[in-house]
Amino acid sequence: MTTVWILGDQLSLRNAALVGCDPRTTVVLMIESRARGGHQRYHQQKLVLVYSAMRHFRHELEAAGWQVDYHLLADTTNFSAALKAHVERFRPDRVRVMEAGDWTTTDALPTAARKVGVELEWIPTNLFLVPRGEFREWAGDSRRLLLENHYRRMRRKLGILMEPDGTPTGGEWNLDAENRRTWSEWSRAGKPRSSPLPRMDPDAITRAVIDEVCRLFPDHPGDAAGFWLPVTRADSLRWLEAFIADRFGQFGPYEDLMVTGEPVLFHSVLTPMLNLGLLHPMECVEAAVTAFRQGKVPLASAEGFVRQIIGWREFVNGVYWHCGRDYVERNGLGAHRPLPEWFWTGETELNCLRQVLGEVRSTGYNHHIQRLMVLGNFLLLAGVSPREAYGWFLAMYVDAYDWVMAANVIGMSLHADGGFMATKPYAAGSAYISKMSDYCTGCRFDPKARSGPTACPFQYLYWDFFARHEEAFARNPRVAVIVQAWRKKPDAEKARIRADAAAFLTAAVGDEKQPQGR
Repeated sequence: MTTVWILGDQLSLRNAALVGCDPRTTVVLMIESRARGGHQRYHQQKLVLVYSAMRHFRHELEAAGWQVDYHLLADTTNFSAALKAHVERFRPDRVRVMEAGDWTTTDALPTAARKVGVELEWIPTNLFLVPRGEFREWAGDSRRLLLENHYRRMRRKLGILMEPDGTPTGGEWNLDAENRRTWSEWSRAGKPRSSPLPRMDPDAITRAVIDEVCRLFPDHPGDAAGFWLPVTRADSLRWLEAFIADRFGQFGPYEDLMVTGEPVLFHSVLTPMLNLGLLHPMECVEAAVTAFRQGKVPLASAEGFVRQIIGWREFVNGVYWHCGRDYVERNGLGAHRPLPEWFWTGETELNCLRQVLGEVRSTGYNHHIQRLMVLGNFLLLAGVSPREAYGWFLAMYVDAYDWVMAANVIGMSLHADGGFMATKPYAAGSAYISKMSDYCTGCRFDPKARSGPTACPFQYLYWDFFARHEEAFARNPRVAVIVQAWRKKPDAEKARIRADAAAFLTAAVGDEKQPQGR
């Protein structure tokens, strides 16, 4: 008897561990673990998504002829106890598992298996387009990795948006410059909006999960009752189809736009399902390329979406496995302030932060610019501990997993890896937020004021950040001009900026902690 253990983020009938197995001599093991659910203060809707999707996938497996040994949340304290019960009942000769999506599980499962007298057989994952070994070979011993190099290699390898002569479709590899329309441009275009997302009414299975999550994880953020996402492959495909038909054409131009009351706007919201295995990256890419080839969407939208899937998604996964277990502990800028408690409650006077935090509390979702240029930007400028910031992002998002958030937070948002995967810190002042959103309208802070009680904190925190890290960035070709601008400011202005920043950080964030460990 063979056991195939399918983890909660591997919900695909194409799961590599199933390949070559005979349903007549194989049992599929699936475990809902209360200990894993409480490992972080995961958003309640994230827990509903995972557990409901697992239960629906169980039925899909059984309909396909597989026998499933399923351990429910209410009856299962942890993986080890469930695995022990499974081995005692079925006496498997071997346990096959597709590669886990994080280092913690990768380390823990073999130990649990040995304790009950079985060995795990790891099967390479097929939920990504780049095998881990291939990425490590490409990365080699490089001191810095560039997304653009990885992205072009993937385009060539997969033949995506490529011409027969080996050149990129349209003549350019990257059309990001066409995908940055501002709030004022959107307004002049009549403030276009998309059709509503396909409605996902919770069925009996999902309603039962909602009740259990509320009962077992009452102190976790969010409200399980507001659950809104697909939990089956069929419904995930419906969301993909709706994105291509209703939002994809406008996605590219407005992908950086932030609008009050529009948490989705033209974004795909496919990552929650992609990261569970309910969708495969290539089918999303192929749907996007087909829409472009049929003349339904502009090249800039197609290229921007493709870059997010075969470029960024594969890149951050590769960085996670290449950089190892300690990557999330990096703190290259020596940031040690605590994560503000209001990041959990959303209670802040800064309207941009209040809007974005309110959306993630309500839905478990923000789009990438909200995460990077509002939340991540603030944490970077404020000098918040990367480890604490990473834990918050991991807990709050429905699409968050260790491999997702490690590079996105530690490397991209907080520049804590010393520039290994980002050539500059993604720091921005109030002007960027004012340009790309309507958040500044009605906010008590003035994005144009340079100092004083009405000045937007992003304004003086921006300059204070470069003052604190003046030497580190003075020779960085992408931001050296900012350091030079800081150095040219009059001493009196510098003093006002530093004083305003210090007062705000002490009051709104807290004093720096003493670094521990590394």
